[in-house]
Amino acid sequence: MGAKRTLFLIAPAVLVIGIFMLIPMFIAMAYSFMTANPYGGVNLPLTFDAYIQFLYQRDFDDTLVFAPDYIFIILRSIYLAVATTLICLVLGLPVAWYIVCQNESRRRILLFLITLPFWINTLIRTYCWILILRDEGLINDGLRAIGITSEPLPLLYNDGSILLGLVYTFLPFMVLPIYSTLERIDFRLIEAAYDLYADRIAVFKRVVWPLAKPGALAGVGLVFAPALGSFLAPDLLGGGKKLLIGSLIQMQFSSSRNWPFGAALSTVIAITVLLVFALRARRSPAQRSHA
Repeated sequence: MGAKRTLFLIAPAVLVIGIFMLIPMFIAMAYSFMTANPYGGVNLPLTFDAYIQFLYQRDFDDTLVFAPDYIFIILRSIYLAVATTLICLVLGLPVAWYIVCQNESRRRILLFLITLPFWINTLIRTYCWILILRDEGLINDGLRAIGITSEPLPLLYNDGSILLGLVYTFLPFMVLPIYSTLERIDFRLIEAAYDLYADRIAVFKRVVWPLAKPGALAGVGLVFAPALGSFLAPDLLGGGKKLLIGSLIQMQFSSSRNWPFGAALSTVIAITVLLVFALRARRSPAQRSHA
């Protein structure tokens, strides 16, 4: 009876995951092994050309030539996703801790401010950063007005502006999981640590961080995965000058009309992220049992 009840309760979640995640993944995987239609879409026969294209391109005489351009795009995407995750962690942990240390009414106000960006479309928020960072934007106009610079600084269309857009977009995804973990903390543990002559660094390392770690790990997953495949910030704040994985995938399905390669990129990224999460989930019970 208990097993049937559990199955009944998780059935809606399994159904949603199957329809909106597994089926599209299998469709993308099937497309990745097919031949590209020059006008868009896919055709038979089955082929591995989409995966070969990661490292090689066909010359005029149909010979394979090594071309690492896509590998550089993938490495750049991973670099920016990792940098985004680390910056969000460094900023999100103290913000979450500050919110936890406030009284109930102030907590509600601060949480409202953290979640407020979700009420506005991401495209609109990204365009706002363009207005702030462009040559005639708020920052450059302000710097010229106070005499710090006479020429506009190149704040837009580079890796820095892309990173800024990614951090701004995904920072709440780091703050909220850490806050949900820290709000259950027993402050008597911190008082006991101070009574035992621990300084602030020791309290953080031995009390706060071990309690915040599960939320931080959840936040890392919530930030890294979407940051790796994001294409709004690279396209708008990067000016399309430096492609990332998300932009490359979007281009394959639109202007390039190479659906198999776009599907192959999507499949590889999705499988990689799922494997990382699976390994993390497998290690967590072992770490808890060891502890």
